[in-house]
Amino acid sequence: MVVSTLTTTTFSSCFPFSKYIPAHSKSSGAHPRTLCCSSGDEDLNGLINVSSLSESERREGAQIVESSDGKRCIQSSNGELPAKNSEIWQLFNEAQQNILYLDKQRALAIEELNKAISEKNLLLEKIKELELEKQAMDGKDQASICWQLLLRIDSMVLTGMISSEEASKMRRLVMDHKVSIVDAFTDILQKKDAEVLAELRQFSYRSKKSGFHIVHICTEMAPIASFGAVASFVTGLSQALQRKGHLVEVILPKYGSMNLNEVQGLREIEVEYYSYFNGQLHGNKIWTGVVRGIGVTFIQPLYYSSFFNREKAHGYSDDFERFMYFSRASLDYIVKSGKKPDVLHIHNWQTALIGPLFWDIFVQQGLEGSRILFTCHDIYAQSLVQPEKIALCGLDPARLHRPDRLQDSSNTHLANTMKGGIVYSNKVVIMSSTHSKGRIIHSLSHGLETTLNMHKEKLLVAPYGFDSSAWDPQKDKILPENYSADDMKGKAVCKIALQKKLGLAENSSFITVGCFLSDLSDVDTENLREIVQNATKMGVQFIFMTTGEVTSRHKELESLQVKIEDENVRFINRYDETLSHLIFGGSDIILCYSLHDPILQVPMKAMRYGAAPIAITTNNNNGLRHFPDHDYETTKLAMFINSTFGYLSFSQALDEINNNPSEWNHKVLDAMTKDFSWDAECCDIHISAYTAINSL
Repeated sequence: MVVSTLTTTTFSSCFPFSKYIPAHSKSSGAHPRTLCCSSGDEDLNGLINVSSLSESERREGAQIVESSDGKRCIQSSNGELPAKNSEIWQLFNEAQQNILYLDKQRALAIEELNKAISEKNLLLEKIKELELEKQAMDGKDQASICWQLLLRIDSMVLTGMISSEEASKMRRLVMDHKVSIVDAFTDILQKKDAEVLAELRQFSYRSKKSGFHIVHICTEMAPIASFGAVASFVTGLSQALQRKGHLVEVILPKYGSMNLNEVQGLREIEVEYYSYFNGQLHGNKIWTGVVRGIGVTFIQPLYYSSFFNREKAHGYSDDFERFMYFSRASLDYIVKSGKKPDVLHIHNWQTALIGPLFWDIFVQQGLEGSRILFTCHDIYAQSLVQPEKIALCGLDPARLHRPDRLQDSSNTHLANTMKGGIVYSNKVVIMSSTHSKGRIIHSLSHGLETTLNMHKEKLLVAPYGFDSSAWDPQKDKILPENYSADDMKGKAVCKIALQKKLGLAENSSFITVGCFLSDLSDVDTENLREIVQNATKMGVQFIFMTTGEVTSRHKELESLQVKIEDENVRFINRYDETLSHLIFGGSDIILCYSLHDPILQVPMKAMRYGAAPIAITTNNNNGLRHFPDHDYETTKLAMFINSTFGYLSFSQALDEINNNPSEWNHKVLDAMTKDFSWDAECCDIHISAYTAINSL
């Protein structure tokens, strides 16, 4: 039985079919059993030889007999066939069938393989032909696109858009970077000269260097610590910069009230780290994580643990001490970590003293290649303190309390923290979506006119932006139907959906007005009431939505709601993100408390959604208008929004819709095609500033 066991095991492990189980058992009858084989080789091809008996078979009385059909058989003396011979027969018969099956499969496999090899050779020949054709076409496309760019550069010189010197540099840029130029400008024919020029300049920045390493040192960042304009700016600009190939990171205080659910991979760094404050070194914990794709470092004081472990981020009597500690700790951390950023980007008075700290203490500690960019979001908040307080972070009050440094121009006995940021930075960017550089210096400087005039050569003005990936009617998944400037049918669908949701009369021809009011809005509610009541008599529909937490300001709006009580007016006394998209999508006009809206970016979102932003203020029924400022240092956004919508009062806007609809529609569609996102003008201005200070 050894043969049976070995044979069965071998076949079962080698072939892809079920193991054979012999179907034999002891006979209960007395009939003789015979093992027969042909005299030839037709059954087993001569594999079994039965011409002789084994010794054991002879002892058992077995004999060879021949049947009537010529087959020779082994027959036992008692007529029973030995069981082992029956098993051998069955196993060899199975083996024969398996061998025949495998032989057939092998032949089929060889046939399939030869077919595949033939097809592969044909495919390789076809690929070679296509590659040769592609190379020929690529050469033509590359030359065509490069020439289109060169000719467009000629056009820009002739129209006065660029100087001959800049044109010469751009031509050299095109010729030196043909391959990458082709990849970047494949759709050049569809773009205007201004767009091509902006992209060429941006390409020039990228071609000089792989990207800047920028470190924002700030006290806010959306969505984890949103308290004002800085929060959305830092996140929006950082994401835009990273999309353009720059490395951006952020350093923040670790607030106790921070929304850490938005931080990916938050972890504490096990490192011994001390910073200087008030004459001593103090320990800090360092945490790191990622917020919206941006690397963030959080600084947590140990000894001064109460500095940031509070309900609010600011608004305390010791705010100066808190943020001076953070500013000095941030620089100590950068040196400790061995970072060598190209740019230290600081914001508002809270981190303004990083400027003098850098130049007086840290520049010789491995940061010789770094430069300072100061962005001012709120020029009114300047933080005036006793000069001796600046010694807390290691600065010398006697050296800095001078008219050309930190001494305040009006209150000469005090130090002006924001002034320190302006004086000690390589570039200063003032954020304004509506005002020119000249107007900011001479009319909106809040006591810093002398300082800004002295440093006006390094002063830039930049607009805010918005997140175009979340606010785009062409892709917005919240809207019932998408639309664009090329196809506005979905706009009417959105209006009907908005009217239906809020229980307003459903008619796409009705003028619908949306209005978002925040805690920071400075709106004369009596003036607003008069505007609404006059317009509702003409069938205009109004939708008001408040933003932020419920405050006394919201109670005023509730009182306004009671005074109006009109079937064409709806108030939503809470912020609803989903409904806000529908309000933008379904409105013809968005009333704004100002066209400069750094927190909600309502005017820019309105234009993207085909709704006209119209400002309302406290001066009179029509409000203070924003007329175009022809100062040559005005942002594109300011020039466009002021010249298109800024000069219109609400009543004038209604008149134009009703009496000159073609002109109105032209304005709305033109605004929809403009890109005022973070990736556009705001990012470009900051990159130009980074480029300028890195060449110093």
